[in-house]
Amino acid sequence: MSNSSSITQFLLLAFRNTWELQLLHFWLFLGIYLAALLGNGLIITAIACDHRLHTPMYFFLLNLSLLDLGSISTTLPKAMANSLWDTRAISYMGCAVQLFFFSFLLAAEYCLLTVMAYDCYVAICHPLHYGNLLGSRACVHMAAAAWASGFLNAVLHTANTFSLPLCHGNAVDQFFCEIPQILKVSCSRFYLREVRLIVFSGFLFMACFMFIVVSYVQIFRAVLSIPSEQGRHKAFSTCLPHLAVVFLFIGTGMFAYLKPPSISFPSLDLVVAVLYSVVPPTVNPLIYSMRNQELKDALKHLMTHLSLSSNNLPVSLHK
Repeated sequence: MSNSSSITQFLLLAFRNTWELQLLHFWLFLGIYLAALLGNGLIITAIACDHRLHTPMYFFLLNLSLLDLGSISTTLPKAMANSLWDTRAISYMGCAVQLFFFSFLLAAEYCLLTVMAYDCYVAICHPLHYGNLLGSRACVHMAAAAWASGFLNAVLHTANTFSLPLCHGNAVDQFFCEIPQILKVSCSRFYLREVRLIVFSGFLFMACFMFIVVSYVQIFRAVLSIPSEQGRHKAFSTCLPHLAVVFLFIGTGMFAYLKPPSISFPSLDLVVAVLYSVVPPTVNPLIYSMRNQELKDALKHLMTHLSLSSNNLPVSLHK
């Protein structure tokens, strides 16, 4: 039996044993990370700088991009560094910090997606009351509640998980620290209290999920009752990106955590972990910008402004 007090580091899952393949993983993850930084960074900048996008929907989208940036920055940099330096180690404190921020940002994003479902519901089903129900103060309160819920969830789970004694070594079968992998190396007779906390979180997850489902049932009923095809198309364009993000986020997460143990093996677990921790933050900006003309116009205006600024810089330096 190994005590958690004697463990100073964890060993993360190595992608491959050969240096060449580890280097390939480094460059692949670097490309994905830079794409996520660029996409979410452009959306944040465009929404912050364009007064036409200072509406509840884009305010929540800005918060979603911030959460996506934080989420992917919690996992990928350490994985890239380990691949580049040919190591698997992460300190005990580093693992706890990584698990805390990943749990915090993931839970906050799920709560925010629930709030965004409410935003779509009010916009489609009660458009005349939209300004009253989703004023600036109400939007700030709902976004703050999503962030606070994620923070509370992370504090409870991290404190509980890392208070457990470890009996099965320090090897984590994942490329980042997450609760199920830490529970695998903890003593089985002690981790039941964390399981009870996970079950309670599961009930809250299902409550949010049912709220999203009921909201979209009402949304689709309202949209299908719109007489004009152009009106239906505009309504669907407003909510379909959010629905796609919800399916991507919840679908990959549920498959990762609820798949049968009989089909669980390291290579599949690694692919699934990449799908739910790396793909959504990278793809979300594309999903939201593809069918949103206002956002595309704001991004074009931003890129034009940046291009003109960069072209004028050498002239000002020459002067």
